[in-house]
Amino acid sequence: MKFDLKNLKIKLENFFALEYFRSAFIQWVLIGSLIVNLANWGFIAFFIRPVDFLIILHYNVYFGVDVIGSWWQMYLMPSIGLFLLLVNATLGFLFYQRKERIVAHLLMLATFIVQVGLSIGVASLLLINY
Repeated sequence: MKFDLKNLKIKLENFFALEYFRSAFIQWVLIGSLIVNLANWGFIAFFIRPVDFLIILHYNVYFGVDVIGSWWQMYLMPSIGLFLLLVNATLGFLFYQRKERIVAHLLMLATFIVQVGLSIGVASLLLINY
């Protein structure tokens, strides 16, 4: 099979021309979620460097530091956020196709709220480890 870039471009344009992606609310929430997730990746990449010693991965006010681990485990938080973004966007798309638009909007709004919550967690961990 030959890889046809022109055909792929047409298919992508047709996919993103669907009604789900033309909704202003979906566009804003999806773009906002992606920006917050990319900011999480960027801040972790800027502040956390590969090191041989363990870093703090969870801090509790009552018990103090209760989880430590390798530097690369810090990337699990934005990875989980990206996974949830993909799952909720896919489910939102499927619900939107079945004319369940409120459910699709709630899923995407929940995605944005989760991204903001994860960014608060990432900021807290960066503050503790920096």
